[in-house]
Amino acid sequence: MKIAVISDIHGNIDALNAVMDSIKEEECEKIFVLGDYAMAGPEPSKTVDWFFKNQFDEKFKIIQGNTDLMIADFSETLYQNLKEKAPIMAEALKNDVQVLNQIQKDFLKKLPMQLELDIEGTKILLVHGSPRRNNEDISPDLSLVEVEKIIKNVSADVILCGHTHIPCGYQTSKKQTVVNVGSVGRPFTPEPKACYLKLTITNGNCLFEHKFVDYDKESASEKLKQRDFEGSDKLAEMLLSPTIRHF
Repeated sequence: MKIAVISDIHGNIDALNAVMDSIKEEECEKIFVLGDYAMAGPEPSKTVDWFFKNQFDEKFKIIQGNTDLMIADFSETLYQNLKEKAPIMAEALKNDVQVLNQIQKDFLKKLPMQLELDIEGTKILLVHGSPRRNNEDISPDLSLVEVEKIIKNVSADVILCGHTHIPCGYQTSKKQTVVNVGSVGRPFTPEPKACYLKLTITNGNCLFEHKFVDYDKESASEKLKQRDFEGSDKLAEMLLSPTIRHF
């Protein structure tokens, strides 16, 4: 079975469409989605609507990201706390809350934080950040010891995550595989192509392949630049030349 795993779309419908074209070409039978659908992107409403419409398609499994919950549970206190750490992301969040309607926010709020699946005898856990927290980083700079601590209470054969926007993978001493699938909409790779994971399961054996997809970054960047909040121009530049995740 071929499975596509995507994460961190962040309102980038141009990148999503390009990735979906690639997934179709790869003939993937299932699509797992690990969250962060709207925040700080070019077209948050259109992107959330896309997933809202596809949520009942049997080939999709969709979970919640940390920014989805931030949008759904927005408050002035949350905004002020974020503003102290990442002022531009705080302004993006506040604007996203204004752009999305209540149906869209309810959809984001009700998504499960994690999902456990059994695919042809392979136990798979879908998370956004880590099994412990939806905003915990699993990134290439972690030691294997640190990764094993993060998943020590997990029995799944495969743990799939996103959140950092940087693809990577680990094989533990217990033969568990942990893979960060990268980001569709805000990639933080040297060449900022949309990224997703192609997982092929054959007779209990798993093959993992990160796929990198060209899309119209310039169009997406211009759309984000035109959004009406302070710092949207800086976020737009990050789609073309990423240097830092949050600012």
